Amino acid sequence: MKLIRNAHVVDPATDTDGVKDILIDRNGLIAEVGSGLSGGEAEVIDASGLHAFPGLVDLHVHLRDPGQEWKEDIHTGCDAAVKGGFTTICCMPNTTPVNDSKTTTGYMVEKARAYGKCSVLPFGTITLGMKGETIAPMAEMMEAGAIGFSEDGRNVDNSEVMRIALEYASMFGALIAVHNEDPYVGRGGVVHEGVYSSKAGLKGIPDIKESLMVARDIELAYYTGCPVHFCHISTRRSVELIRNAKAQGLPVTAEVAPHHLFLNDSLITTYDTNYKMNPPLRSEDDRLACLEGLADGTIDVIATDHAPHAITDKEKDFDHAAFGVIGLETALPLTLHLVRENVLSLRQLIERLSTTPARILGRNTQIGTLAPGARADLVLVDLERKDIVGDDFFASKSHNSPFLGQQVQGLPVSTYYGGTCVYKA
Repeated sequence: MKLIRNAHVVDPATDTDGVKDILIDRNGLIAEVGSGLSGGEAEVIDASGLHAFPGLVDLHVHLRDPGQEWKEDIHTGCDAAVKGGFTTICCMPNTTPVNDSKTTTGYMVEKARAYGKCSVLPFGTITLGMKGETIAPMAEMMEAGAIGFSEDGRNVDNSEVMRIALEYASMFGALIAVHNEDPYVGRGGVVHEGVYSSKAGLKGIPDIKESLMVARDIELAYYTGCPVHFCHISTRRSVELIRNAKAQGLPVTAEVAPHHLFLNDSLITTYDTNYKMNPPLRSEDDRLACLEGLADGTIDVIATDHAPHAITDKEKDFDHAAFGVIGLETALPLTLHLVRENVLSLRQLIERLSTTPARILGRNTQIGTLAPGARADLVLVDLERKDIVGDDFFASKSHNSPFLGQQVQGLPVSTYYGGTCVYKA
């Protein structure tokens, strides 16, 4: 048993916001949250001056395992997650081979379970081989532990295939997470199309490449009545379309990545390939629209789109460098800046990093809360602690962060998974 004393607990799921004690039982479950708790023979952890949040939940990470383990593997991905305060991560299926079978799904789940640091919930592919043609064996992958289905990195171009996928997945209560890119608009682009792409002499990706397919999938949600989750929204028009869809009561949710909240396309003139991601860094107007959407609830969650790459993938000319940046270790301290700037309250931030993503996943009542009976997944955070994001900051194998060299504030001191301390600063 463990008794965490005098932590400032923020748990939107139970409407808790104040200094409390947290008692964890022998089974790694939350026994009680309250004041002046007695734990008997429990190990006592003094958390005075620290905040306690439910373990963070990331709906969108890339673990590169199986097939590209030199970039990241399930073990180092879990290490990065718990260092960042995440106790549940959902990994995308664009591995090698792609996760379109119960065998690959089971491999991911079992490797993470054996490591025992955090929950890894895999997405299976929507179609076999991520070719956009034939629906993958969703039922089998769900039985093996898949949380939902996605083809992140690719769009399902065929609208009929996408319609069938939504209807099929809804039979199992599975989440469909869509990567929205029109396959023809801006083909071959590497940065946002605008003033800065012209200055840099780099081929642009117009914002309509994203919003065209967002509009299509909103129509499919309307037609089928099936939920759609929009990955890494990055443009003002996409935010507007999703806001309108929600006003009509359509079953849509959306996420935004920290880099689209804090950075804009002016940075591409540095030719630093750590600013190359997909979707690309957008205009300042788009960035502000994403902040507005996050603040008013149009965008439901913050997800990292953690995309590790080896140095050799990034140390190339901009046109040929890989898309993607890491984000598990930096997400919490970066987004705590939104609290200090009064964009979000602390409660709202934890909703978007833990409570709401857990709700969107839907099938697991053990996460995103510190309610009695829930698994004791939690993070203790020092809101004043500062650090510089450098190579020694990361537990990930890869260091391709767009925030290298920046000072961040508000860092995990310890992370607990099922009542066990799996990270300590």
